[in-house]
Amino acid sequence: MAHPDSTIVNDSFATRLALVYAGFFLAAGWQLPLFPVWLYSRGLDPAAIGLTLAAYQIVRVVATPAATRLADRHGSLKAAVLAAAVATVGALALLGSVSAFPPILAATMLFGLASAPLMPLIDAYALSGLRLRARSYGPVRLWGSVAFIVANLTGGVLLTALAKPHLIWLIFGGNCVVAVLAAMLVRVPPEPRVPHAASHSHLRQPKFLAIAAASSLTQASHAVFYGFATLDWSAKGYSGTIIGVLWALGVVAEIVLFALSARLPPSIGPASLILIGAGGALLRWVATAFDPPLPVLAPLQLLHALSFGATHLGTMMFLTKSAPEGGRAAAQGDIATANTLTMAAATALAGLLYGLGGSHAYAAMAALAAAGGVLALVYLRYPHKAGVAG
Repeated sequence: MAHPDSTIVNDSFATRLALVYAGFFLAAGWQLPLFPVWLYSRGLDPAAIGLTLAAYQIVRVVATPAATRLADRHGSLKAAVLAAAVATVGALALLGSVSAFPPILAATMLFGLASAPLMPLIDAYALSGLRLRARSYGPVRLWGSVAFIVANLTGGVLLTALAKPHLIWLIFGGNCVVAVLAAMLVRVPPEPRVPHAASHSHLRQPKFLAIAAASSLTQASHAVFYGFATLDWSAKGYSGTIIGVLWALGVVAEIVLFALSARLPPSIGPASLILIGAGGALLRWVATAFDPPLPVLAPLQLLHALSFGATHLGTMMFLTKSAPEGGRAAAQGDIATANTLTMAAATALAGLLYGLGGSHAYAAMAALAAAGGVLALVYLRYPHKAGVAG
């Protein structure tokens, strides 16, 4: 994903960026399973927890495009990443100090507003700086996946070791690390500032809309897996250890792809990678819908390298090549928002279908992946009409 005209810069940019990815995914890997437990420890019942988590997601849809456009207008991606990281720490400090449901709900929404743009801003910063240095995205991003595995492995131990009301401070501490590491990032040259109207220009480009739709549909096809795989495997009698290994297999495969991504041949472009990702997802979910035994189920998890990894790399490659000058953060934020909205809709569908048919719900996820693949294939087949490079 290196830019052919880049001027190679030898500095600590990639190392410091890898540390930020690691810090972010360590904190996120703790937050996902532990935050609902903390909410319960504060006296919230399941209905209140569901409302709180839903509010957290809704405000993120609003915050991401607003914050990323603001970052583009001010021109400093490092400052934007640091501001979002510090704001997240502040919101968590406030959240940890309240107890009743209404203030917890309000503080959680503030947490969502502050943290929502952080990942898109980090990615926009990464693509801008790596492009200047002729470096690939995957080998740097993989450290986030490594840290996520570490968080998964340590989360259960910490859940046992810490009092439940103190779990919020573990999440707070992880995000403090992110803020410190963000302050150490290398500054990238600011891109030209764009008028407010220009920050929406990519939304009028068929190539952007096609890639956003293809990527979002393929990523959303993971909804049944993310939401119900552990429940499904537990119902089938698999032990916690086996379930942990099944999850880890997918992340390890993703790490391997990210590590090798710099060696991909130049002929494999963004749309090709997303098509490969959609094909991997289609195969994965069709096979899983037939409720395969463990010896088949385990190797199927390796397809996560394609269903998630190749799709993500293709999207990042597209943004590296095609995001508008001075509007990279906004383009990154809009892709993230499209992913969030599509995943939310797919998750609602997944809950309904899994309740009706168990693992057969994966068939619907295969249909989503197929739709993503069709979009990628169309724009790969007709690049000149659509304005998309393969």
